[in-house]
Amino acid sequence: MTLGIDQAGRVVLHDRNAGEVLAGGADRLLGASLGDLVIGSTVHGSPLHGFLESVRCGQEATAVLTLRTQGAGLVDAVAFAQPAQASDDDLTALVSLRIPRAGDEHFADHGAMRHALLDDTFLQMGSTLDLDQLACGLVRAVVPDFCVAAGLLVLESLVAADEPPASRPTGSHVLRRVAFATDDPDPRWLATFPTGEAVEHPPGTPFARCLETGRPVRVDSMTTAKAAAIEDSSLHGPIGGLTTGSSLLLLPLNTPESTLGLIVCIRRPGLRPFDEYDTEIGMEFASRAAIFVDNARRYNRERATALALQRSLLPIGLSAPPSVEVGHRYLPGGQLIEVGGDWYESIALPGARVALVVGDVAGHGVGAAVTMGRLRTAIQTLATLELPPAESLQQLDELMQMMTGTMEPHFATCAYAVYDAVSGTCELASAGHLPPLLVRPDGSSQFLDVPLAPPLGVCETMITSQTFDVEDGSLMVLYTDGLVESRSRDIDDGLARLQAAFGPATASRSVDELCKAALAAAYGDHQRDDIAVLIARLSRLKRSQQTSWVLPNELTSAGQARMLVKEPLERWNLGDLLPTTQLLVSELVTNAIRYTPGPVTLRLIQEGTLVCEVLDSSPALPRLRHADRDDEGGRGLQVVSQLSRRWGARRVAAGKVVWCEQLPESRCP
Repeated sequence: MTLGIDQAGRVVLHDRNAGEVLAGGADRLLGASLGDLVIGSTVHGSPLHGFLESVRCGQEATAVLTLRTQGAGLVDAVAFAQPAQASDDDLTALVSLRIPRAGDEHFADHGAMRHALLDDTFLQMGSTLDLDQLACGLVRAVVPDFCVAAGLLVLESLVAADEPPASRPTGSHVLRRVAFATDDPDPRWLATFPTGEAVEHPPGTPFARCLETGRPVRVDSMTTAKAAAIEDSSLHGPIGGLTTGSSLLLLPLNTPESTLGLIVCIRRPGLRPFDEYDTEIGMEFASRAAIFVDNARRYNRERATALALQRSLLPIGLSAPPSVEVGHRYLPGGQLIEVGGDWYESIALPGARVALVVGDVAGHGVGAAVTMGRLRTAIQTLATLELPPAESLQQLDELMQMMTGTMEPHFATCAYAVYDAVSGTCELASAGHLPPLLVRPDGSSQFLDVPLAPPLGVCETMITSQTFDVEDGSLMVLYTDGLVESRSRDIDDGLARLQAAFGPATASRSVDELCKAALAAAYGDHQRDDIAVLIARLSRLKRSQQTSWVLPNELTSAGQARMLVKEPLERWNLGDLLPTTQLLVSELVTNAIRYTPGPVTLRLIQEGTLVCEVLDSSPALPRLRHADRDDEGGRGLQVVSQLSRRWGARRVAAGKVVWCEQLPESRCP
């Protein structure tokens, strides 16, 4: 409403609304004092007194005034005065009065409701795929422009990311309230309808009828019995009279396949109840909202499946020799990129060696996670076969090329290192992967210069490896590109940040702390790729835990070997293994002397298990034979296989190594 007043505060003009609402009507309003319309105006220091003083001084003014209305009613109004610049000397200021609409006028403007619900809401939703955030936005859209209280309920199975069942055997429907909003300050609303509560609605209730038919349900006035039934569905018990007399509108969230839930809209007594046009507006809103809820449901289900698959494929525990300390971290991608194909592995190998592997499959999603699992399984098999790093990556490249043409990613990068804790050397090969970082005990570091090769799956050249001497106590840091890459910065900046995370204090920190420090240097980008970090502190095996002898190529060397192993086994308190060890080294040395020329090297390694190794100059790997009853030979490796925990052979630069492993009785299960 608008009034024009003079210096004395008398009304000199008014609009039609003021004449219809204020006391006295249009006939008596002109010339009336503003003080006659305001309660408490005669008190000095009242809001009206300060309001008029500002008007007389030509200033803008604002105050809350209690006005008399027709029918002896009272209403609080926000009054705003603005100095008038007009030819009429009697007009001093224009006063705008804003008063709340009467109950029967609230929610009367269907055009305003349609605009609030359908024009602005879904633009604000954007690409939101978080169900809780989406639900809160939807209920805030309908309160207070469409109703005074609203809740969004979805099927309980929907929250669990499962396919929604039709109903329980009893015919009831279990819903979970994911959002609730009200503009009523009464705290009983939030106490009765808390967010996150599971509610069961039996057959025959308006809620069950809405879910079963997929059609809106409208109740013009809730009887005491219906209101009690709705409140009884709350686990917190009924709150008497909270919804009695209210108007209720249930809007189903329909998709082509099913009804996902519903939106509950409530108008308290005294307000205009829901009508057919409200139902039409509400259903149009609910139809659009259902699309958003269904998208969020599908996204959350696929995301949960992909994350569960990826986490199940990542290693739970990593193995390494006692002298090597290994730490690892995996960090999912940003909000837009969560499921990726990054992976890592640490595999303890016989002879105090360890294989350290980090890889990154191109792309994201379930396909990348599946390919990652296949490559990780393959690398474990290749490591068990004791193939060198370069040859292992060559086999992985052939595997990736076999996958070409499927729905899976067509290439991947990988870095593969094998550290020998006896010699203190590390053999490293890479297929399109970023160079590992070697951090020395004094804190100095360098990125290792690895022979370049294309990624797995597109490699057309031979993959080669390089061997490095590693200072005792150094760190080997293997990582994926998500740790150092950013869309807004050069990769050299990320590599420098990673290198700066390892300083002089590195030697005194645990590998777990160093993994956290490495991740702290990562970029906080919402489009950041996933990250895998593998850090190993490489230390040589103590000299007291190993011993070796060079034996001549003579038949008497087998007996000499039996005598030599006695002293170290007694020193290691492994006397219980002496008879078996003597038989094993006798068989291994005899085979080496019989089938290869030149001297033979015998080595014992004690690293929790006892490993016996025999090195000869022949690259031909032995095979386990099944000798016939009349054969004089061919049973040596059968004896080794039966008496040892496991055995194997691998090629080395000087020939091959045949080894067997025994478990001390103190460690036997």
